[in-house]
Amino acid sequence: MRIPRAKVLLSTASVYPESTATAFEVAARLGYDGVEVMVWTDPVSQDVEALRRLSDYHQVPVHAVHAPCLLITQRVWSTDPWVKLQRARAAAEKLGASAVVVHPPFRWQRQYARDFVSGIWRMADETDVRFAVENMYPWRYRDRELLAYAPEWDVTKDDYRHFTIDLSHTATSRSDTLAMVDRMGDRLGHVHLADGKGSAKDEHLVPGRGEQPCAELLERLARSGYDGHVVIEVNTRRAMSTAEREADLAEALAFTRLHLASPAAAAGPAHPGHPGHPAPPAQADAARGARGA
Repeated sequence: MRIPRAKVLLSTASVYPESTATAFEVAARLGYDGVEVMVWTDPVSQDVEALRRLSDYHQVPVHAVHAPCLLITQRVWSTDPWVKLQRARAAAEKLGASAVVVHPPFRWQRQYARDFVSGIWRMADETDVRFAVENMYPWRYRDRELLAYAPEWDVTKDDYRHFTIDLSHTATSRSDTLAMVDRMGDRLGHVHLADGKGSAKDEHLVPGRGEQPCAELLERLARSGYDGHVVIEVNTRRAMSTAEREADLAEALAFTRLHLASPAAAAGPAHPGHPGHPAPPAQADAARGARGA
């Protein structure tokens, strides 16, 4: 086996409704390589010095910053979306993070949407931090579909330097995940690993509990020498206790490390978007057993 270059991070959103500070503690205890900070209404997530102190205390580096792009963060770090991205970049630079994750604009942010593609290129030219634009999904209600994002929820239809693939979002949009990865090609710089069953809700299940090709994608990344980040971004809101939440996050970490490392010696380098060999039965058995980790 070959130890993969990709670092496995814990999104601070994965411990919600617990705090950003709790995410650092959990990441350290479970052995994650670092965290991705979701900037949201928790004041600590917005405070670079507080984040630096948490990182130093727990010895857990911040490798990525998720800009405040959600509906509930419309007033976090200004109401101007470009100011939000500038502050996210500054936070990433100060914390030593190499990536900023950003969603495409909402359609009602008309001027921002109109300038978004060129503006992201301009900002990317000003820093070594990767601006990785994340795939989203249409909003659905009964038999109706609302296109909430612009220029596109399928970000591969536009020209960006780096992409984030989110497997819960591919499930919600009912996209072919591996075909989307093919379209991203070597511009895939960031992965949000979660699972889903195709519900209209953005489920963010623990990898292996839905219908997304989580294992297949990780094995492709391992063969390709992918050097971006793999971020566990799952929903643990229904956990009945801290122990149950941590068991889910430990299972997600075990699943990810298993499939990132196991096929590396069995196949030569390949593009992450190219088809590869299926996992041997022993590996598949181990993946199923990881749920008990």
